[in-house]
Amino acid sequence: MAEVEYIKNVFRSGFELQDIEWSSWDEPGRAGVEHHVLWAPDAETGEVSVGLLLRFPPTAHGDFHEHLGYELMLVLDGRLDHSDGTSYFKGDLIVEGPGTEHRMSSGSGCTVLAIRTKPAAARTPKQPIREVVPAVS
Repeated sequence: MAEVEYIKNVFRSGFELQDIEWSSWDEPGRAGVEHHVLWAPDAETGEVSVGLLLRFPPTAHGDFHEHLGYELMLVLDGRLDHSDGTSYFKGDLIVEGPGTEHRMSSGSGCTVLAIRTKPAAARTPKQPIREVVPAVS
């Protein structure tokens, strides 16, 4: 029988989502990002996609990377900041295609559903990118 993971109403408590297990995403270029793996690549089965819940506490950021496949991001709570200067808010759905590059962050904190069809590769930005700035309350 296939495995099923059920998280009731992920919009109910937004950033907190205290009833699931979060792990620190420790990787060069990342700061403060936590994740909950829904599924992960598996060499035995040939699976290359990944599904994650991501939690960005205020001023957390990911690494700068290029997508080798598609990435879908649904902002579940808060504000997600793209390195190109665009901000996305609760309910926004972002789909980036292969070859796109970015660093995602959040000045105020956010929770995001992220699905990648293929891995991403770390890159060095060719031009200055948006700095992570704490939200003004």
